[in-house]
Amino acid sequence: MTRVAVLRIGHRPERDQRVTTHVGLTARALGAEEMYLAASDPGVVASIADVVDRWGGSFTCTDNVKWRRCITDWKKEGGTVVHLTMYGLNLPDVISEIRIKDPILVVVGAEKVPGDIFGLADYNVAVTGQPHSEISSLALFLDHLFSGQELAAIYPDAKIRIIPSKSGKKTEES
Repeated sequence: MTRVAVLRIGHRPERDQRVTTHVGLTARALGAEEMYLAASDPGVVASIADVVDRWGGSFTCTDNVKWRRCITDWKKEGGTVVHLTMYGLNLPDVISEIRIKDPILVVVGAEKVPGDIFGLADYNVAVTGQPHSEISSLALFLDHLFSGQELAAIYPDAKIRIIPSKSGKKTEES
């Protein structure tokens, strides 16, 4: 499977902890291997690490990353940068071209994204041309990228597993 990392920019620790944590959880659950946070927020890093510890996998989150350097280093190492935005090319029109790239850095922003991102990205991709959440954008992008295969992921080192059930909540702890 393609190696995917997520770069979260525009995070404001006093306002965005929950949303940024959900960006990381979505990235982990849908096939990304790591998240870089372009801000200092140990609380987000700790929350994601706790989920990984209990639910399994090797997903990592690193905070205090300089976003411009992260992007340029990624590209120097042969990676592709995909910026999720309302103003890009439509996802269905470019996903087959992106799908063959490896590794991929997916950039998701908060309220205001520096204009430089549009020029630094290899692809500016619109999941929809309407206002929406960076969490939903990331989820749809990863699902399209992996063609739904990520939905069957199993984490052998998980301490908690959900047992599919028609009704009710069933879990198994190891």
